[in-house]
Amino acid sequence: MKEIYKAIERSAKRIQEAIAYEDTGYSENQNQTGDTQLKLDIQSDLIIEEEFAKVSSVKELASEEKDEACPLHTEGKYLIGYDPLDGSSLADVNLSVGSIFGIYENDYSGKNLKAAVYVVYGPRVEMVIADEESEVRMYKMDKNGTFHFAQNLTLNPKGKLNAPGGTQQQWYPYHKALIDSLFSEGYRLRYSGGMVPDLHQILIKGGGLFSYPGTLDKPKGKLRMTFEVFPFAFIYEKAGGAAIDAKNRLLDLSPAHIHDTTPCFFGSNDEIEKVKEVYAGK
Repeated sequence: MKEIYKAIERSAKRIQEAIAYEDTGYSENQNQTGDTQLKLDIQSDLIIEEEFAKVSSVKELASEEKDEACPLHTEGKYLIGYDPLDGSSLADVNLSVGSIFGIYENDYSGKNLKAAVYVVYGPRVEMVIADEESEVRMYKMDKNGTFHFAQNLTLNPKGKLNAPGGTQQQWYPYHKALIDSLFSEGYRLRYSGGMVPDLHQILIKGGGLFSYPGTLDKPKGKLRMTFEVFPFAFIYEKAGGAAIDAKNRLLDLSPAHIHDTTPCFFGSNDEIEKVKEVYAGK
């Protein structure tokens, strides 16, 4: 596993340099879900693939930017599902973006996720790691590109932040009522449009709710289980919070395809209980 973490560190350093100095415009390509790929998406994907190609324990890669999984080392043990640059469209307005990694064995089901990592590229570059061996740990990159341990991260039983995703005009009425009720209780809006920075902020600040529900136009939600949802579900549970699809634990789900999506809610236990109450019977 340490070899994998080191590959992610090397990737993060190279991706940060690309964000700072390379073209942030759109390419002529689309990914599997129909999103037009930014040049940074493609470059970040290539960087990560190059770094994992050096790690013999990695059997296969599944990227948000590729239609199908890509075999690497036949004798490898781990499957890596990753989003090379989540929120990449925010880079050209100089907002934080990130990379997400899920480390699996056997297949890409939630129950087979063994570790999760994400990297935030912002004013600082920070990396958060969760695995079966220890607490959720955050590391910060220094000016030489080396990561140093900063702190362990935990969620309080109840938070103060509310990050509601999805197009509001497509929300179901009961979901809108949930979000409105949180604001009426004094929760503060924190939503950039990037999954990594928004979930990172909730984790750093001790709690709250990030939601990307099923909507009228997208009943299965938008966020992908393999690359985005499962890794953050793993991290939030390890930090003392919870992650559900509105009713069920996210890590109990299994995608039929690597690009399958699901509604998802991540947060402190108090907020997740509110979600369950609202969605009960819906």
